[in-house]
Amino acid sequence: MPLGTLDRNPPPLFREGPSALTKLAFCAALAVFLMVADSRFQLTAPARAGLALALHPLQRALLAPVDAWEQAGDYARGMEKATEAENQARQQLASQAVILSRAAQLQAENTRLRALLDLREALPVKGLAAEVLYEAPDPFSRRIVIDRGSHRGVRLGAPVVNDAGVLGQVTRVYPLSAEVTLLTDREATIPVLNTRTQQRGVAYGGERGVMELRFIAANADIKPGDALATSGLDGLYPPGLPVAKVAEVERRGDTSFARVGLAPVAQPDSARHVLVLEPLQGQEDARIEAAQEAASAASAAESGARPRRAASAPKGGHR
Repeated sequence: MPLGTLDRNPPPLFREGPSALTKLAFCAALAVFLMVADSRFQLTAPARAGLALALHPLQRALLAPVDAWEQAGDYARGMEKATEAENQARQQLASQAVILSRAAQLQAENTRLRALLDLREALPVKGLAAEVLYEAPDPFSRRIVIDRGSHRGVRLGAPVVNDAGVLGQVTRVYPLSAEVTLLTDREATIPVLNTRTQQRGVAYGGERGVMELRFIAANADIKPGDALATSGLDGLYPPGLPVAKVAEVERRGDTSFARVGLAPVAQPDSARHVLVLEPLQGQEDARIEAAQEAASAASAAESGARPRRAASAPKGGHR
């Protein structure tokens, strides 16, 4: 057979069509076109919504066993936590009942001892509620501004506390506001008393919201966790207010003093409402004035009663 008569075309089974590169370019261009058209004209949004609506019952049916298992686990964990919380509450109630009974006994004993020794009773603390307006814009100090000033009776040096403990004291008073220097300020100092050992000291403000108890002997009985309260020796802070807790105690051999770091119990960053107390010296002065007024009133009443007795004596003589 002559070669020119041979059919050089491949059979239909082996025909390849466009090349793979051409198909790839076409599919890529089609995908880009569909993505752009969908983002601009939202062409596939109805299709997706319809598909999601059709598959939603199937999804809920498949998730039902998982939800039931999770709910059963949550119920079991909730019951366990509730039982544990109830047991803790009962234990705490029992311990508080014991503490309350002991506190009542100690208070009655304290009253009897004070009466026996003729000691003065603790001064009632007068306070004024205030709200924190803002923090002073001084990067080198820790101060806040409250919305009570001299027209509401705020005095210079008045202690400022919240529900946790002492925050600081008033250092500047304006007619409608006042500036409070926090205990964490570098220039702040406060006399404190270790409630465990009854040892007195002075706490100083430090950097990064911490405080420091200085001039404590290296062999002093102090350890982390000790609670410090106001001693009342400065004439400003009433005694017994919580101030800080001992965070760390570092004793070094090259110095005779220990480095004691304190963590203040009142966090100024979370304080929104505070209580401005009357300085202790002001309460002392007020009580002395009240005692003097009472004594003068008693002397005046006694001097007024004497002439009456003298006037009534002649009547008895005539009888």
